[in-house]
Amino acid sequence: MTLPDEVLDCRGQRCPLPVIAVARRLPELPVGTVVRVLADDPAAAVDIPAWCRMRGQEFLGTVTGPDGPAYDVRRRH
Repeated sequence: MTLPDEVLDCRGQRCPLPVIAVARRLPELPVGTVVRVLADDPAAAVDIPAWCRMRGQEFLGTVTGPDGPAYDVRRRH
């Protein structure tokens, strides 16, 4: 399991807001940074991996913990 360098708490936000949050934050971070997006909207399970594919970022997977579902994304470029 990869530990995140940063966590974006998007719980309570409806899609596309979690995707917008990661899209805005990722360019501000160094290449290779792992961001964990906490998002409880079920659409995030589809939208975040799809955004990664479209934008050439690496979707590392889904983590379910005490804070609910989370999605790990690594900045590729």
